Amino acid sequence: MPANLLRTSLLALAIAAAPGAATPPRPVHPASMISSPVSPADLYGALFEAVQTERVFPDSKTFVDMVPRVPPERIMADYAREKPQGREALAAFVADHFAPAGEPARPTMREHIRALWPLLGKPPIAQPEGSSALTLPAAFVVPGGRYQEFYYWDTYFTMLGLKADRQQAMIDSMLANFVSLIERYGHIPNGTRTYYLSRSQPPYFALMLDLSEDRDPALARRRLAALKAEHAYWMAGSARLKAGFSCQHVVRMPDGSLLNRYWDARDTPRDESYAEDRATAAAAPRAAGEVNRDLRAAAESGWDFGSRWLADGRTLSTIHTTDLVPIDLNSLMWNLERSIARRCLALGDRACARAFERKADLRRAAMFKYLWDARERRFADYDRKAQAPTPIISAAVLEPLFVGLATPEQAHATARLAEARLIAPGGLRTSTVRTGQQWDDPNGWAPLQWIAIEGLERYGEKKLAHDIALRWLDTVAAFYTRTGRLIEKYDVEERKAGGGGEYVVQDGFGWTNGVTAALMDRYGYDDRATARAAE
Repeated sequence: MPANLLRTSLLALAIAAAPGAATPPRPVHPASMISSPVSPADLYGALFEAVQTERVFPDSKTFVDMVPRVPPERIMADYAREKPQGREALAAFVADHFAPAGEPARPTMREHIRALWPLLGKPPIAQPEGSSALTLPAAFVVPGGRYQEFYYWDTYFTMLGLKADRQQAMIDSMLANFVSLIERYGHIPNGTRTYYLSRSQPPYFALMLDLSEDRDPALARRRLAALKAEHAYWMAGSARLKAGFSCQHVVRMPDGSLLNRYWDARDTPRDESYAEDRATAAAAPRAAGEVNRDLRAAAESGWDFGSRWLADGRTLSTIHTTDLVPIDLNSLMWNLERSIARRCLALGDRACARAFERKADLRRAAMFKYLWDARERRFADYDRKAQAPTPIISAAVLEPLFVGLATPEQAHATARLAEARLIAPGGLRTSTVRTGQQWDDPNGWAPLQWIAIEGLERYGEKKLAHDIALRWLDTVAAFYTRTGRLIEKYDVEERKAGGGGEYVVQDGFGWTNGVTAALMDRYGYDDRATARAAE
């Protein structure tokens, strides 16, 4: 069938399938389409009629002059799937899918990301009296939206985009801030607010340092001292800890080995989510302080919230984060120990290098014993109370590949698990279950895509890595094409804005910008990315 006839047939099918169609549009002979372009009434059928009869625009000419952001077939397919009803819903649908007549051409997605860095950049800040903001001596980049402070793990993924755009000065500036925070507080807080000081976030600082060069021995020693201090923070209380017990972030496993958990020094409702935490604790059958600590510990993980932390796998009031030994945290701790050993050796301190290599070797052995389920051939978080791996399958299983800890056999088994259970039409799922929490299906998050892609590439799973990257880039590009925005999280099942959690989806967005820019450059992704995204 010639291409123009196939297009006509597809349009007819899409229009006929659209919801609320009273009568089919007037038939048009395919041959006439060659010489006579289709009018909006014929092209958009039921959508056209709904927009005009609901008076979405006071002037009926407004809609018929608008320019589609994506091909009409995609618009009609989206209309059939979403079924917007009423003036407000139709207006939102039209705004996503059409541009006003005469609107200037939108910049490419890659151009848009470059333009966002100055908007998300902030100058050094001194803590105003009575403010919750912490002093920072150097410039930094914020995620965007409601997040107008400097965050820990977000920043690594933001730095990937800055690196791609040759913004090394900003990367080094943010590293200086992290060193300053460790020197002042003994750790990098969740974010630069006073109410975040009682916890940290996944320890990506060592990986951030790999994006920079130690320009002189003094800088190298200062950065190494900061890494050692961070390690000491996570391991505080381990010296006198008995087997089977925990202290702060440390867990002594039944065989005497040491692993880590997420934890928070406070057991009150979070300042930034006070009402929400009180409501969750009130619904739980445990002491409020225990629930609050587990909520805070999950916030430290960055996965706030998801099925990984829930005893019943679904209900927030069953949260028990501090009972769990997480696969992602311990993978990052192994990388931290290896990084310290490598940097000690570079500075000629062989005793330090041997000590931290030994710590890393012991951790790896403990992880293989407790965090690798040999029967199911998968990595998993370990439940200390149940003394067994948890049943939750999540994107965290790819972190051992990301840091290079997994054996080749474990890596390939993990790749097959991801391929079978975690790949969605629009990228990598966060988990395989739907709870209404934001760190579960159907949401996908930029940092988890990067971790998976890098980890799979490291172990030779290049085809799967490439597939995840293209699915994710198509999702981000399709949403950008419709809305002109990059956002915090995406629904990777339907390739739209993500949902769930304690707040509406946020624009910006630092880690989405960073990962998207890095992946576009790596895979030579079409800058305009409209044709493939609309298919």
